[in-house]
Amino acid sequence: MQMETGFSPAARFLVVAASFVVVIAGMRAAAPLLTPFLLAVFIAVIASPPMFHLVRRGLPSWAAMLAVSVMVAAVGAAIVAMVSGSLASFTANLPLYQDKLRMLSGHFMDWLVGLGVDLPREVLTTYLDAGKAMKMAGSLLGGLGDILTNALLILLTVIFILLETSSLPAKLQAALKRPDESMQRLHRVLDNINHYMILKSLMSLLTGLLVGVWLWVLGVDFVMLWAVVAFLLNFVPNIGSIIAAIPTVLLALVQLGPGGALWVAAGYLVINTLVGNVIEPKFMGRGLGLSTLVVFLSLVFWGWVLGPVGMFLSVPLTMALKIALDANPQTRPISLMLGAEIEAVKEKEASEA
Repeated sequence: MQMETGFSPAARFLVVAASFVVVIAGMRAAAPLLTPFLLAVFIAVIASPPMFHLVRRGLPSWAAMLAVSVMVAAVGAAIVAMVSGSLASFTANLPLYQDKLRMLSGHFMDWLVGLGVDLPREVLTTYLDAGKAMKMAGSLLGGLGDILTNALLILLTVIFILLETSSLPAKLQAALKRPDESMQRLHRVLDNINHYMILKSLMSLLTGLLVGVWLWVLGVDFVMLWAVVAFLLNFVPNIGSIIAAIPTVLLALVQLGPGGALWVAAGYLVINTLVGNVIEPKFMGRGLGLSTLVVFLSLVFWGWVLGPVGMFLSVPLTMALKIALDANPQTRPISLMLGAEIEAVKEKEASEA
């Protein structure tokens, strides 16, 4: 009697699910090594268009790579110089800020009791402890400090990636079975990611500059630190601007009082509304190609796997995953589920035509 050797659909699903769990567990375990590499790839994607532009203008490839590498190193050194001192000072003063915020929380609880709000003090202490929020902000900034310690490794990786970009197309042409189709798909991936990354970087830079100017006008401490945090966290979709505002508002509450904290919060609200809802949609044009739910879930997922940098890279990683899934007919339905509703309908109609 001939025995069947193929897997049933249920068995294939279990094998794929188990493989997925193993891969994600491996990525989470290797996060300290994987995170600098992914961040270097992100920086190289942003830096490659200027390098190709210089090559098209007649500059030798090695000279273009050197010029772009110097530019990346200069920007990185400027960020380290601006942030490192403020970050160390803020971390050193963090226990003091926590104590002041707990004291302000106690005054707020007494005020509520005076208004006749009868709630158990333990409940108020648990849910209105601003010191815990400041501690979480300190942990997030600690992740930023870890990135700064790997700055040299990230810079070297960026340089080597840029060195490979000139010879990579020829290698792929020789290695792939259907090079024309695969190269077209690869160009589409890179174009989409470059379009998002460059425009998002410009919008984040504008956000950081506006936040820095507003905090400088109000006299909040560590202005450069909060401007860089606003720049970086603007890459985090949906909740990045909120996360960036929380520690600054709490610091303003300690330093300037409730009125100053309200002015800081109002400034963040106006800036993020102006940049995120008015300027950014006007220039983004093509959009992300991802549904809003997928963007939020990718933020949670990559943040859990890779830490704060995973939140920072959640959209580019998910965009690359979506386009890779779209390349295989067996995984294309998953890609359609990740996309926006209108895009998914159009792709299905085009495939059926």
